[in-house]
Amino acid sequence: MRLDKFVCKSTALSKAEATHHISLGNVTVNGVAVVNSATQVHENNHIDLLGTKLVARPFRYLMLHKPAGTICSNIDEVYPSVFTQLAIENASELHIAGRLDADTTGLVLATDDGRWSFNIIRPSQYCQKVYRVKLSHPIAEDTATRFQQGLQLQGESQLTQPAIVEVLGARVARLSITEGKFHQVKRMFAAVGNRVVALHREQIGPISLDIDEGSWRYLTEAEVAAFKAETPQTVSNKPPR
Repeated sequence: MRLDKFVCKSTALSKAEATHHISLGNVTVNGVAVVNSATQVHENNHIDLLGTKLVARPFRYLMLHKPAGTICSNIDEVYPSVFTQLAIENASELHIAGRLDADTTGLVLATDDGRWSFNIIRPSQYCQKVYRVKLSHPIAEDTATRFQQGLQLQGESQLTQPAIVEVLGARVARLSITEGKFHQVKRMFAAVGNRVVALHREQIGPISLDIDEGSWRYLTEAEVAAFKAETPQTVSNKPPR
């Protein structure tokens, strides 16, 4: 964790105030003054501010049900931030682990633990994301096979990783992928001559969405621990439910 972030997470100081204290040499790490705010520190280090030991607040892990017309950002932009629905302190310290487009709804995970979220987004973990997809045209018979074999997306040098398509209706499918390329689901269906008209994320790894749209809850200890394992979550022959 960056030193300035650790100071903010241990106090009521803003990032600017924490940076100012660090630049003045008011913060020591294991007895040595550190003036670089970007210095990486560990929670096991002994970190003092003006002679007082700092103890970081516990990490937080949340599930949110993202409505359409919101963005996965810490601040409002053209669309309001998904964090506007959070009535908790220090919401600005949180970040999203796997963003969704403004028009996409469904499961979003948020945390202030960077190492935890890295286990979700890093490609080597093969973390499954499951989406319910509504399409403009009927699903072609060879769609599932083509997705399983990998698709060549425009601007990409490699095929997509094997993905699983479960046909739920003429124009509705459940898709499980392990990547998170820019607009990937929309680009994949465009590559087979179809168009996504609605997209909803139901699941990330072993965690399924179980709350109403616009609401949120803290993850359970078991849910948090599921993403701390080192073993990658590989694609099975059937999408997780």
